[in-house]
Amino acid sequence: MPALEDLLAKSIPELRERFVDRARPVPKGLVEALECDSRQGAHHLAKLIRDRWRKNRAEGQRLHNLLRFEIELWEQGFNFIAGVDEAGMAPLAGPVVAAAVILPRNYKLRRLNDSKQILDEAVRGELAGQIKQDAVVWSVGQAEVEEIDTLNIYHAGLLAMRRAVEGLASQPDFVLVDARRIPHYSVPQRGIIKGDCLSASIAAASIIAKTTRDAIMSELDSIHPGYNFTTHKGYPTPEHCRRLQELGAAPIHRRSFARVRQALGLDPIQDSLFAEQSAPEEAIERADAASPGQ
Repeated sequence: MPALEDLLAKSIPELRERFVDRARPVPKGLVEALECDSRQGAHHLAKLIRDRWRKNRAEGQRLHNLLRFEIELWEQGFNFIAGVDEAGMAPLAGPVVAAAVILPRNYKLRRLNDSKQILDEAVRGELAGQIKQDAVVWSVGQAEVEEIDTLNIYHAGLLAMRRAVEGLASQPDFVLVDARRIPHYSVPQRGIIKGDCLSASIAAASIIAKTTRDAIMSELDSIHPGYNFTTHKGYPTPEHCRRLQELGAAPIHRRSFARVRQALGLDPIQDSLFAEQSAPEEAIERADAASPGQ
C-alpha cells in the first residue's frame, strides 16, 4: 500500500476513484489528513469515505441480524440448517419452483436479502451464482402446471418445497421455511412469517428459487411465443392479460386460475378449492409418486 505522503500527492479524483468507486482499503490516517487538507474537494472526499464506513457497518449489522434464527439453532447443536422458499405462486402460467439451501456457519454475503427486495435482475443472478458456489449444498424442486391445477397452488407450493429439501445431497438437521411447514417431512422445522426477510438461509433460497423460475419462463417463451413470458414471467401484468385474451391460453397456463378460465370461457372454480385443507393428502402422494425424478 502506498505511503500516506504518496497518496496525498495524488489528485482528489484519483483518490475518489480508488477509495470510493473501487472501495479499496483506506490507510490509517488518510481521512484525518484529508480533513486537514486545503485542497478543494478533500473534505468532501473524507465525508464520502466516512459515509462508506457507516454503510459497511450498517450492512454488517443487517447481515448479522439476518442470521439470528440460524445462530440460535447452531447454539442448540444443529449444524446443517436448510432454508426453504418458493417462487411463482401468483403467476398465471408456468411451474411453481422451490429451493432449499444450507449455508456455511456464520455466512454473510453483501446484499443478501429477500429476492422480492432485489429489483435488479443482474444483481439477483450474481447473488444466486455466489450462493450456489458458497453453499454447503443446495437444491431446487418444482410442481408442474398439471399438479397446480390438480392439487391447487397452495399444496403444489408445498410439494415443490418438499421436493427441493428432499433433493439436497446432504440432509439438514433443521429446516427454516418461509411462512409454512412442509408436510410429510420428518426433519424438525419452523415456519417463519416473512422468513425471506428475516433469515439468511430462507433469503438465499428465495433468490435461487426466483432466478431458477425466471430462467425456466425465459425458456418457455421460446416454446410458446407471443405471450412475452421472458418479460413478465407469467405474472398477471396488463400486457400478459391482454395477450392471454388475444391468443387464448397456452398449455403452460394454469387452468385453475380465474383469469385463465375467463380467457377460455370456462366457469370460475369455487373459492373453497384453494383453501389450505382442500387438497386430499392421497392426491399429493399420487402426484409425488408420479414424479420420482423430481
